[in-house]
Amino acid sequence: MMKFQDMPYERPDIEKVKQELLDLNKAMFDARSSQDAEQIFLAKDRLEKHVMTMNQLAQIRQDINTNDEFYVNEVRFWNKALPELEEVLAKFNETLVFSLFRVGLSKKYGSIVFENAELDMKAFTPELVEDMQRENELTHRYENLLASAQIPFEGGIYTLSQMTPFKNDFDDDRRLRAWKAEGQWYKDHQTEMDEIYDELVHLRDGMGRKLHYDGYTQLGYYRMHRNCWTKEDIAHFREGVQKYVVPVAEQIYRRQAERLGKSYPMSFADNQLEFRSGNPKPAGDADAVLAAAQKFYDELSPETSEFFHTMMEGGLMDVLSREGKRGGGYCTGLYDYEVPFIFANFNGTKGDVEVMTHEAGHAFEAWVNRSRKPVSTIFPTMDGAEVHSMSMEFFGELWAEDFFGKDARKFLYSHLASALTFIPYGTMVDHFQHEVYARPDMTPAERHAVWKELMGIYMPWERLDGEIPFYAEGQHWQLKHHIYSLPFYYIDYCLAQTVALEFWAMIQDDKDYAWERYMAYTSLGGSDTFVAMLDKARLESPFYPDTLKTICGKAAKYLEAFDLTGIE
Repeated sequence: MMKFQDMPYERPDIEKVKQELLDLNKAMFDARSSQDAEQIFLAKDRLEKHVMTMNQLAQIRQDINTNDEFYVNEVRFWNKALPELEEVLAKFNETLVFSLFRVGLSKKYGSIVFENAELDMKAFTPELVEDMQRENELTHRYENLLASAQIPFEGGIYTLSQMTPFKNDFDDDRRLRAWKAEGQWYKDHQTEMDEIYDELVHLRDGMGRKLHYDGYTQLGYYRMHRNCWTKEDIAHFREGVQKYVVPVAEQIYRRQAERLGKSYPMSFADNQLEFRSGNPKPAGDADAVLAAAQKFYDELSPETSEFFHTMMEGGLMDVLSREGKRGGGYCTGLYDYEVPFIFANFNGTKGDVEVMTHEAGHAFEAWVNRSRKPVSTIFPTMDGAEVHSMSMEFFGELWAEDFFGKDARKFLYSHLASALTFIPYGTMVDHFQHEVYARPDMTPAERHAVWKELMGIYMPWERLDGEIPFYAEGQHWQLKHHIYSLPFYYIDYCLAQTVALEFWAMIQDDKDYAWERYMAYTSLGGSDTFVAMLDKARLESPFYPDTLKTICGKAAKYLEAFDLTGIE
């Protein structure tokens, strides 16, 4: 197996790739037998796999070190090249969709390939190429701005990720100062963030109108391959969140305020502290977390054991936070080598463990489906993909003592509570984006006001009194990179968290049965729509009226009865 560090990168000759795609398109159009059509279909897939692998190698290596000029320039190249390739791919998709051999290819490789190709056709016109290139430039600028953050605090200089432990500190004064220091960095760069987002919103609105849609929202849904639910379904889901989840989350924060000796609602800084003695922390350093993760995956199943050994031995994870490294975490695929890659930023908090379960959940799914063809069906759409990651987090709870030692009980309470309190926040992020793209001409100040208004609906436990600039003024949506880079993605986490909570409930009753259902779902890869795969794996859809009500009821009873004796 080739290690990540040894994987060669070579910038493709983009004109040659475009010509190859055009030749394949003509061959598909001229195909006279199902065998010929299949061979052309697979040849295009091999080419796509290679191009995607080179793109991801460049992106990962630039993210690892945003000061590496070679890969910075390569990412700039890809930001221009990918939209150009989109134009040629659109021609192939059209030929494929209307091919005489569609039925036969669908039977062998799944109808989802054609359904998503039809959505891609609705999401593209050659007029968008320059807009897409500019969109890439703007999102790249935003992400690099966050990666460049240097925050002075207590005589040191820290990145945004490295500030997280201070923002969780059990000392009230230190924690508040950390929040203010981080908030000040955002305030100092707010004009630039406002300018970037304002241009992105108007750019995307114009892209939607070029396709004769009423703004960006419909285009955004097509780009995200929304193939089994609509914005009306999400509006109903929001109602369920407000009715069933927000009251449970509010009780969680009221009990937290009592534990901390604070009045409710609390400030952002106080809401971040779950226990007076401090939030749960991993029992050891980064090496200890990785060792505990190895034990977890070794004992969970033979498949997960083999998978995690592959990741470790192949150097397929970069998890330490350092200066110049992009923030956040993700999993992606290196398709030529049939392996995934995990990018993360350890910072000594419980998030380190959650990365080893969340992002590894994505990676495990990709590894299970590594040989699936075409490459577009290795990962499902994002709503389906986030189920693997968020549910794997709950399986990790069974090994909480290995990860957290004396803080294991803290983590078990915190993890479930956080899953419930996240859903209102994630739903608010999506609701905010619907409001923004419905009214693209809003000023930055008006957008901040919309966020602040939604806070009152979805997160009434946050005190908006100006104690922490940037956060309390309704501006902290700007730290969520999905809003800039991946519009309408964030609701996928909420839908998936709903399904993951089903797995949590199953695990409480029968871990082996829960794992059987998890593998039934995971083995499907991206072979069908989100809702259809849930049905095949005998899981409840988050769009069913009673799903949120049922899981919230079970989780609320569990937390109310949780024994916190001895935990301050």
